[in-house]
Amino acid sequence: MQIDERIRRARPDDVPAIVELVYALAEYEREPDACRLTATQLDTALFGPTPAVFAHVAEHDGEIVGCALWFLNFSTWRGVHGIYLEDLFVRPEQRGSGLGKALLTALAQECVKHGYERLEWSVLDWNTPAIDFYVALGARPQSEWTTFRLTDDALTALGS
Repeated sequence: MQIDERIRRARPDDVPAIVELVYALAEYEREPDACRLTATQLDTALFGPTPAVFAHVAEHDGEIVGCALWFLNFSTWRGVHGIYLEDLFVRPEQRGSGLGKALLTALAQECVKHGYERLEWSVLDWNTPAIDFYVALGARPQSEWTTFRLTDDALTALGS
């Protein structure tokens, strides 16, 4: 299994740079005001007593220029875990350098190493550059599924 030396697991001192990348992703996805992530929240999620999120970073000339944040999911039909990729982002000036593919390769390697049978993520319908990139890697859209989400007042009303 060949490892791309530009990609590595995130460390605690990477948290501020990863938060910056998440905010850049929110800007790219046309939702800058929706992002409320703090460094404290991310540090706890990644490195607290019970980590629930994991991350890989991409480096160029000693600077973090990309990241993949992910967590484990579980397929009841397959009976094994998989990886859900929450965020994948590479700074625009580094796109086309292979870092996006290298980040996805690192996650595929995690799947193979641990016997996980799925690597899944969502992409916005209008993001055709990303869609084309994913399809070129062999990923296939799951068009028969519709994502639902409860947040804010609706979540509070149902949970109260």
